[in-house]
Amino acid sequence: MRSMATILHLTTVHPRTDVRIVGKEANTLASHLPHKVTLMVADGKGSVDDEFGGVSVHDLGCPRGGRLGRMLVGPWRAFRTISRVKPAVVHFHDPELIPLGTLLKGMGYTVIYDVHEDVPQQTISKHWIPKIMRYPVMIAISALERASARSLDAVIPATPKIAERFPADKTVVVQNFPICTELARLNSTPYGQRSPRFAYIGGIAEIRGAVEMILALEQLKDIDGIRLDLAGEYSPSNFEGALRALPGWVAVRYHGHVSRAGVAGILGEVRAGLVVLHPTGNYVDSYPVKMFEYMSSSLPVIASDFPLWRQIIDGAGCGLLVDPMNPKAIADAMRWILEHPEEAETMGNRGRLAVERMYNWDAEAVKMIRLYEKLLSKDNKANKT
Repeated sequence: MRSMATILHLTTVHPRTDVRIVGKEANTLASHLPHKVTLMVADGKGSVDDEFGGVSVHDLGCPRGGRLGRMLVGPWRAFRTISRVKPAVVHFHDPELIPLGTLLKGMGYTVIYDVHEDVPQQTISKHWIPKIMRYPVMIAISALERASARSLDAVIPATPKIAERFPADKTVVVQNFPICTELARLNSTPYGQRSPRFAYIGGIAEIRGAVEMILALEQLKDIDGIRLDLAGEYSPSNFEGALRALPGWVAVRYHGHVSRAGVAGILGEVRAGLVVLHPTGNYVDSYPVKMFEYMSSSLPVIASDFPLWRQIIDGAGCGLLVDPMNPKAIADAMRWILEHPEEAETMGNRGRLAVERMYNWDAEAVKMIRLYEKLLSKDNKANKT
């Protein structure tokens, strides 16, 4: 009989500090359910008990052989450990773990697939997949997800759009909205006293508007002290060189990967947050986490003018919408923020209010906890019979 003491979150891709997996889901379960919660990762940084607010970390070790080695070795290591630990629930977060999840379900485990992104659509923009292979890979992943969803106990998509691809009776949407208090900073600089700084926090890639943001800075060089605080990791890693070659880079301060406290520190000093992702299929219908984090920090948002994002930003009155492919439009929005500080501050306050009322983790956590209670109740009944 499996132990009812362990809920296992499994990822071989995401870092152990992933905000959705650990900061929200695992921590919420650890504080609301009488179960041990363990995060299983493959990063080679070692196993730790109770590292994240009651969540233990089990490290599978970092497989050799790059991405292919991770995809082949990681699931096998996870399977051996799971067979020994016998958790009550296996909650996995990566599409490459779908075969393992399906195998575990066939062995009698309770298994949840957490879908962070529209993976088939995302495949089209993966730089490491040869272009000729992207469409076939997209079709294969889509078919694999649909087939596995029929056997797994539940699917947790991060957006309603992603949920459309999965069986309604097994799907619970848990959106990646911010924790209201996480990025609040009591000692942040009063808005009207801040220097002309803007922020972008997240993956730094061409399709995320990195080039356009820096080109926009070139058009603002007449503004003394203009700066973009850039934090995150480059994708691909050699993309950094292309950005540093742009003249506007002189106005960039690159922070690298920062902690959540570091994110709060940056957002507490800038005038607005940028989220000017390109109009790819995956982004147009997404709910960008960073946009809601900017809003939770009482910052006005400068965002891509996508229909879904327009509904959010116009509905809350919390920012400006731009053509993300047009550096001048981005620069004009940044200039407007600086020239209208009172209106910009009001936008930021409206965004914060919208997060408090609608776009926050509390309501999403309730849905996840109810799903777990339902699945654990079924498992208890099965063990008794």
